[in-house]
Amino acid sequence: MRKNIVLEKSLREMGQGLKTARLRRRLPLAVIAERAGISVITLRKIEKGMGGVAVGNVAAVFWALGLGTPLSDAAVPQKDELAFQLDAQRLPKRGRSRKKP
Repeated sequence: MRKNIVLEKSLREMGQGLKTARLRRRLPLAVIAERAGISVITLRKIEKGMGGVAVGNVAAVFWALGLGTPLSDAAVPQKDELAFQLDAQRLPKRGRSRKKP
């Protein structure tokens, strides 16, 4: 699989932000991991911005830190500008191509 530099940078920044939030709260890794229901190793991976961690685990860390549930805002249909543009172009609702005779 080809690496996406922008995505990797975004994951690192998110992980660093979570680590900063944990440190500002003066909470050790073990406490947040326990609250999130994950292992300390998984929490370290999240804080390092490593891909391959389940999205549910990332959401649990946000919740354990008292940061709410920001992932629910990630794909809000009312904020999907690309979808609005595609609707404006009146593209077909189905993604299948027509069968060739």
